[in-house]
Amino acid sequence: MRSTQRRRPEPAAFPRGRRARVTPADVGMPAGPRRRTPGLRREEVAQLSGVGVTWYTWLEQGRPINASPQVLDAVARTLRLDAAEREHLYRLAEVPFEPGPERPALRVGPKVQGVLDALDPHPAVVYTSRYDILATNAAYRDLFMIPETLAIGVPNVLWTLFAVSESACPLVHRERELPTMVATLRSSYGRHVGEPAWEDFIRGLSAAGPRFAELWASGVVTPPGPRVKTFRHRAVGEMRLGSLSLSIDGMPECRIVACTPEDEESRQKIALLREGRQRLWEPSGEEVAGVAGVAGVVPG
Repeated sequence: MRSTQRRRPEPAAFPRGRRARVTPADVGMPAGPRRRTPGLRREEVAQLSGVGVTWYTWLEQGRPINASPQVLDAVARTLRLDAAEREHLYRLAEVPFEPGPERPALRVGPKVQGVLDALDPHPAVVYTSRYDILATNAAYRDLFMIPETLAIGVPNVLWTLFAVSESACPLVHRERELPTMVATLRSSYGRHVGEPAWEDFIRGLSAAGPRFAELWASGVVTPPGPRVKTFRHRAVGEMRLGSLSLSIDGMPECRIVACTPEDEESRQKIALLREGRQRLWEPSGEEVAGVAGVAGVVPG
């Protein structure tokens, strides 16, 4: 047990309040005699969680106790805590919290898409920590959705960059920028080591792109951050764009990346593409539909 004997009122109030939300029917137990308070009794929570009644009582009373992650997880399941509540229980019990793997987002909702659209004429995209593209706006498609990038057939930035030819690649100074992007990918990979989806992705891209395999083997790690990159489009030439990353509530490891011109010349070229003048390629309605799965390139 911990040396301190102080009681903490918040640990008592939190699990007690969550216990009141769970009825016996919720956990497959008979209601039994009339209950003085709603929800489960302490002994029922202890039984369902596989812990002692005294231990759980002390938890609710805010007494100093020894608590392991396994025991807290069992209590969290019984009380039907969501991810944020589970983390809060850990904090209150003074146990280090390590979040488990969360299901990756597969699509964006209309509100997020609305934000992307509102950023037009600035190119904007939503991608995951693995550089999977989930959604784009019209300005992004104007700039990056050219036949060569669509032909790759994989809605992922790195796949596009390593697979498309140098002459068709929208990213200028590719050899200078790719090491940073791979190092950023590795910083995210640390949270997913051993996960089949990530391991398959790394193996597949390593086999498809020897340069990626070489950069990945270097082991360099770089966190995401703002950058200024130069892009080219056959219709208007080169443009210098800065990028800004914004996190999205409810979508862990996903972010909006918005691009803004770094100079007046680049701004004018973006405007030309957006207005439809001198466009190299006009995407069909079928190709634009379901933007969440398009392939392309994005500053990151």
